[in-house]
Amino acid sequence: MIDRATVDKIMEATNIVDVVGEFVTLRKAGVNYKGLCPFHDDTTPSFMVSPSKQICKCFACGEGGTAINFLMKHEQITYPEALRWLAKKYNIEIQEKELTDEEKKEQSERESMFIVNEWAMHYFQEVMKNDPDGIAIGKQYFRSRGIRDDIIEKFNLGYALQKRDALAQAALKAGYQPEFLKKTGLCMAREEKGDGKGDSSLSDRYAGRVIFPWLNVSGRVVAFGGRLLDSRTKGVQQKYVNSPDSEIYHKERELYGLFQAKRAIAKEDCVYMVEGYTDVIAMHQCGLENVVANSGTALSTHQIRLLRRFTQNITLLYDGDEAGIHAAMRGTDMLLAEGMKVKVLLLPDGDDPDSFSRKHSAQELKAYIEQNQTDFIAFKARLTVENVTDPVKRSEAIGGIIRSISVIPEQDQLLRSTYISQLSQRFGIKEQTLIDTMNGMIRQAKDEKEKERERARNGETATTDDIELSSATEGKLLVSASASDAVERLLIQSVVRDGEKVIFKDVETEDGQVINLTVAQYVGYDLGQDNLTFHDPRYNQILAEAVAHSGEEGFKAETYFMQHPDVNISALAVDLAIDRHQLGKGFQLKEREGGLKQHVLHLVLDLRLDIIEQQMKDIQKQLKAASTDMEKVKPLMAEFSRIQDLRNAVARQLGNNLVK
Repeated sequence: MIDRATVDKIMEATNIVDVVGEFVTLRKAGVNYKGLCPFHDDTTPSFMVSPSKQICKCFACGEGGTAINFLMKHEQITYPEALRWLAKKYNIEIQEKELTDEEKKEQSERESMFIVNEWAMHYFQEVMKNDPDGIAIGKQYFRSRGIRDDIIEKFNLGYALQKRDALAQAALKAGYQPEFLKKTGLCMAREEKGDGKGDSSLSDRYAGRVIFPWLNVSGRVVAFGGRLLDSRTKGVQQKYVNSPDSEIYHKERELYGLFQAKRAIAKEDCVYMVEGYTDVIAMHQCGLENVVANSGTALSTHQIRLLRRFTQNITLLYDGDEAGIHAAMRGTDMLLAEGMKVKVLLLPDGDDPDSFSRKHSAQELKAYIEQNQTDFIAFKARLTVENVTDPVKRSEAIGGIIRSISVIPEQDQLLRSTYISQLSQRFGIKEQTLIDTMNGMIRQAKDEKEKERERARNGETATTDDIELSSATEGKLLVSASASDAVERLLIQSVVRDGEKVIFKDVETEDGQVINLTVAQYVGYDLGQDNLTFHDPRYNQILAEAVAHSGEEGFKAETYFMQHPDVNISALAVDLAIDRHQLGKGFQLKEREGGLKQHVLHLVLDLRLDIIEQQMKDIQKQLKAASTDMEKVKPLMAEFSRIQDLRNAVARQLGNNLVK
C-alpha cells in the first residue's frame, strides 16, 4: 500500500490542468480553464478546472473532483492505479507502507502474479526480437499475416521458444518463484519429479506458440493467449491456448484489446465487437481502433458493463458462418438488457474481420460497416421470420423479437417504442397488439423476479428504520429518518470547508482547562452531547476525522478531505467545496452572513429543531394509535410536553416565534 507521505508528495507534484489536459482540450477562462466535458455529450464547454484549488467540475452532469477522481472515472482505474499513473507522470518513486501479515500475503500474491506476468510479456517480446528462432519463426509468422512492427509493439506480441521449459528456466534464473509461475498459468507441473538441477518439474504452457498478452483496462498484464503456427495446426482442434482463471484473471470479466481501444471507443462513442485476437489487431492496423474481442468466450454481463463505461453503442462484427450467426444471436438480448444500442454486421462468406480489413482501407471499411450494419430487429427478422410460412412458427419467431425488445431497460421507453413501430411496419401487425404482447412479457418477467426476491427474503429478520421513544432514551435525542438532509449537508459542508478554523476562544472545560474550539470540534461536541449522528456514514467519518486532526499543525480540512484515500470521501469533499451553481472567481467562496461562527451555530440549531419536530410527529402518531388506552397515553403526553419545551427553547434561540 502506498504510504501517506508518498501520496502527499504525488499530490503536491500534480497539476490538474496538465492531467485533465491530456484528455480534454482546455482554454483559459479567467483564472480557471474550461473545456468540453468528457463524461457526457457536451456541446458547450461546461467542464471547469481550477489550478488554484486543484479540482475540476462539470456544471452540466456534475462529474468532477481531484486529479485522482478524474483519472479513476476517465480511465476506469482504481485509486492506487491512479496514484501510480501520477507517480509515473511526475517521476516519483512509490514507497509502500507496512501492511499487516494478512494484507501482505494477499497483496503480495496478487502483486507477485502481476509482476511475473509483466516479466513474461517482456521475455516473450525479447525472444521474438533477439533470439534466432524468435526472429525466424515468431516474427516471420506475424509478418506473413501482414502485421507491421508498430502494431506488434502496440499489442506487445511475442514468441515462446519450442523448448518445453525455456521460460520456466529463465524465470527461475531471474529469481521468480515456481508457485507464481503455476498460479499465473505460465507453467504447468509435470508428472515426473525433478532431477535436482533446478525445478525441471515445470513445463511451459505456451511452448512453440506466438503470444498475445491480455492487458486489463488499466494496462496490467493479466493473462496470455498462445497460438500454434499455421504449419502445426492441421488436424489440431485447439489452435489457441489461453491462461486459466486465476486470482488476477477471469476470462468472463476481460475483453481483449480494451486497454488499447478505450480512448478511441470513448471518442467515437461506439465499439466494434469481434471474435479473435487477429481480428482486433488487423482492424487497428487498418485504422479502426475502437474494437475489442471476447476471444472465444460467451459474452458476459461483466464484459458488457465494462464496455458500457465507455459507450452505449455496439456493433457486433462477426463472420457470416453458422458460428458467427450463433454468437450474434446469443449476445443480442444480453446487450439490450444492459442498455446497449445494438447493431449487427455479418461479413461475406469466407471473410472474417481479419481478412476483410486487410483487403480494405480504413475509409472503405468504415463505409462498408455504415452501409451494411443493421439493427437487431432487421438481423433477427432476416434469420428467424422471413421466408417462414408456417403461422405458428412465424408467430413464435416474431414473439422472440418482441421478447428482445421487452428486456430493454424501462428508462429507455423511446427506444422500445421505436423498435415496436419498426416491427409493426415490417410485418404489418398493429402496434397495439405488439405493445400488449410486450407488456405481458414485461409483467411476467417482473413477477418472476419478485418471486425470486421473495424466496431470497424468506428466513430473514425484518428490520425497520423507525426509532420509537422509550424510557431507554433518558431524554436524549436520536436522529430520525426524516431529519433535514439539506441541513445535514450544509453542516458537514462547513466542516469540510472550514473545519480547522477556531470559532470559540478561551472556553473553560469541566476540569478547568481553557481551550479553543474549531468548527469541527464544536460540531462534534455539540452533537455528541445528545448522541446525534448524521444519516450519511460519510458525514460521520468526515466529522470524526476532522475532530481528530483539528489540533495538528498545518491541518486544512478542505485539502485533507479532497485528497482523502477513500475516493467516496474525496469526491464528496470536492462537491461540498465547490459552489453548486457557479465556481465564482477563482473558486473563492463567498463570506457567510453574520460570520462563520453564527453560520455554524444556526445550522446546529436547525438540525436540532428538525430532529425535535420529527420526534413530536412520531409521538403524535403513537398517541393516535393508543387512542383511549390511558396507560399508554399518559407517558406519551408527558414525553410530548418535554420535547415541546425543547422545541420552543431551540426556536427561541433561532429567533422563531413557535411558542403557542
